[in-house]
Amino acid sequence: MDDHLDRRRFVSLGLAGAATAALGTASALSGAGADAARAATGATAAPSAVLLAADEFDGPAGSAPNPAIWRFDLGGNGWGNAELETYTDSRRNSALDGRGNLVITARREADGSYSSARLKSEGTYSAQYGRVEARIRIPRGQGIWPAFWMLGADIGQVGWPACGEIDVMENVGYEPAVVHGTVHGPGYSGAQGISAAYTNPSGAAFADDFHVYGVDWRPDSVTWTVDGVAYRTVTRADVGSNPWVFDKPFFVVLNVAVGGSWPGSPDASTRFPQQMTVDWLRVYQNA
Repeated sequence: MDDHLDRRRFVSLGLAGAATAALGTASALSGAGADAARAATGATAAPSAVLLAADEFDGPAGSAPNPAIWRFDLGGNGWGNAELETYTDSRRNSALDGRGNLVITARREADGSYSSARLKSEGTYSAQYGRVEARIRIPRGQGIWPAFWMLGADIGQVGWPACGEIDVMENVGYEPAVVHGTVHGPGYSGAQGISAAYTNPSGAAFADDFHVYGVDWRPDSVTWTVDGVAYRTVTRADVGSNPWVFDKPFFVVLNVAVGGSWPGSPDASTRFPQQMTVDWLRVYQNA
């Protein structure tokens, strides 16, 4: 098997205790194959981890992300955060680049409005526990808000924050060398989410290069990593008497927001278009 996997599908064996949907032919890389894939692409999962699912975003330049995996949130209602963009399913806002990457593009339109894309695996793939990672080069600029995150798959039944939210990586443009990881649930949502920040040791902006952002998600804990370095663990004890809502399947979200109550609005220094480039996204089951 190619050590880059079949790059147009999200292959799935199912995580322990998870409700998952197999897309394409169910298969996995493990042992020597997984080691080769990690060496080739810079993945940081432990050598004993089993690769359960992956999208490596191969395909012709300008083509849509795999529709068997990715669906779109659409519209411009502020998304509860006073965001300014309208999310679309246009190839102007999300497309493969022909070089093994997904590119999400935030644009300022001729009328002064903003457009972008928000992709999700809701209804196609969900995971419960494991190591979830993506190799991403984020965009930059005041008012730009890229994110890689997960929502409880039962959001349609219980709503937010009862569904739970795991923010694997968020960046607000006025902090170019800082990324954030957060969990949200009943009693610890929004500004009260349990959060931690990680500063690039080099001092460089995260937008300058690709980095691997991940979480090691276990029944009683969530640990955030950047380039394999763990910087915070939240445990069941940290939510106190509030519900721990992370023992169920979650789906993945990738988006670039413009504006909002946290990053603020773009200003004269912000250049458009801005792009988030995703090299790969993978789910491992740790030994």
